[in-house]
Amino acid sequence: MPDPMPELIPVNIIIADRNYRLKIEPADEEMVRKSASLINEKISEFKTQFAGKDMQDYIAMVLIRFVTEQKGAGAQSVQWNDAVQKIGDLAKLIEKSLSENTE
Repeated sequence: MPDPMPELIPVNIIIADRNYRLKIEPADEEMVRKSASLINEKISEFKTQFAGKDMQDYIAMVLIRFVTEQKGAGAQSVQWNDAVQKIGDLAKLIEKSLSENTE
């Protein structure tokens, strides 16, 4: 009999000064937190390099950089469909959050 689906746990992460509440598998918590930390570090780097841009520009730059780095690291080892889907989901989440905060 297959293992039942693991219980999802709620986590709060902050990306670009915005709080996101996610439900994830416990095994993914460390990876999610490290990813959020890395995203924030890269945003800070871009903010110092390109002063005057808005936060959405910085987030887009970080996403482009990560995808480009992944492609250069070995396209065959990266599951592109999954990566593209996750990036799209993250972009939708950010857009939804931005639109909710401007209404």
